[in-house]
Amino acid sequence: MGTLILNMTEALDNVLLCFPQQPDSCPRIHRFSILKIIMYVFMLATILITVFGNLFVILTVSHFKQLHSPTNLIILSLALVDCMMGSLVMPFSMVRWVEGCWFLDDIFCQIHSSLDMVLSIASILHLCLVSIDRYMAICQPLHYRMKVTNCNVAVCLTTIWLFSLSFSFGIVLSKVNILGLDIMLSPCAGSCALTFNKQWSVIGSLLNFFIPGTIMSCLYLKIFYVARKQAKIISERTVVKSCEMSQSLEQRERKAAITLGIVMGFFLLCWLPYFMANLIDPLLNFLTPVDVFDALMWLAYFNSMCNPLIYGFFYPRFQRAFKIIISRYVFQISNSDNLSF
Repeated sequence: MGTLILNMTEALDNVLLCFPQQPDSCPRIHRFSILKIIMYVFMLATILITVFGNLFVILTVSHFKQLHSPTNLIILSLALVDCMMGSLVMPFSMVRWVEGCWFLDDIFCQIHSSLDMVLSIASILHLCLVSIDRYMAICQPLHYRMKVTNCNVAVCLTTIWLFSLSFSFGIVLSKVNILGLDIMLSPCAGSCALTFNKQWSVIGSLLNFFIPGTIMSCLYLKIFYVARKQAKIISERTVVKSCEMSQSLEQRERKAAITLGIVMGFFLLCWLPYFMANLIDPLLNFLTPVDVFDALMWLAYFNSMCNPLIYGFFYPRFQRAFKIIISRYVFQISNSDNLSF
C-alpha cells in the first residue's frame, strides 16, 4: 500500500502544470522540443505572411487613387480584418496551442476569445459581401453603378463590423454559450477555450458560416453561368469567327472557372472543417481533443493568409500596383504612380 501511494505521488510530481504553485492548475501538454520548434516556425511564418500580405493590400489601395472603388473598399476592409487577425489574435493562439496553456488572466482570455470571434465573423461576412458585389457587377451591370456606391458599401461594412462586435462580445461577456455546461466543464487555471452549448453552436454556425457560405456558393454559380452565357452570345454575334477569337473566349471562360473554383475552394477548405467540428462536438459530449480543435482553428486562420493572394494580388490592377511599389520604393526606380489601370 505504501509503495502504491509513493508511485502515485511520483506520478503526480512528474505531471507538468501550467501554474505549478496553484492547486487548480491545468495539466500542461508535453511536447518534444523539435515538435515545438516546427510548430513555432510554421505558425510564425503564417502570422508574418498574414500581417504583411494584408498590410500590403491596405497600403496599395490607400496609395493609388485608381483603386478607390466600391469593390476595392470591401477588399481594403477585408485586409484590415485579416491583418488584425494576424497581429492581435494569432500570436496568442500560437503560444496557447504550442505550450498547451493560457498564461494570461481571465480578462485577457475573454478579450482574446471575443476578438477571435469578431474577426472570424467579419472576415466571412466580408467574403460574402465580395460575392454580392461581383454578382451585381456581372449579372446586373446596368444597375451596378447606381446601387453599388462608396456610400452604400460603407453602410454595409459598418453593419458587418457592428454585427460582429455585438454578437461576439455579447456572447462571451454574457456567457450564454456555456449555459448548462457548468457541471460538464470545469475550467482550470491556464485554460482559455471558447466552448458552445448545443443551441449556440447551431445558431452561431448557421449565422456566421452556413448561411453566408450558401449565399456565396449560389452567387458564384450564378456568376459562372452568366459568364459562360455572355461568352457564348459574344461568340455567336461575331461575324468573323477567327480561331484567335475562339481561343480567347475559351481562355476567359477557363480563367473565370479557375478563379471561382479557387475562391470557393479555399473558403470551404479553411472554414468548413472547423464549423462542422463546432456543430458535432456538443453532440459528442465535448470529446474532441483540444489539439484537433486548435489545428482546425489554424486551418481557418490560414484563410486570412490566403485572402490577399486571392482577392488582391490575383487581379491585374493589384499586380500592376505591386510592380510599381516594388520598383519605386524597393529598387528606387523612378516610376509614375498614375499609370493607367
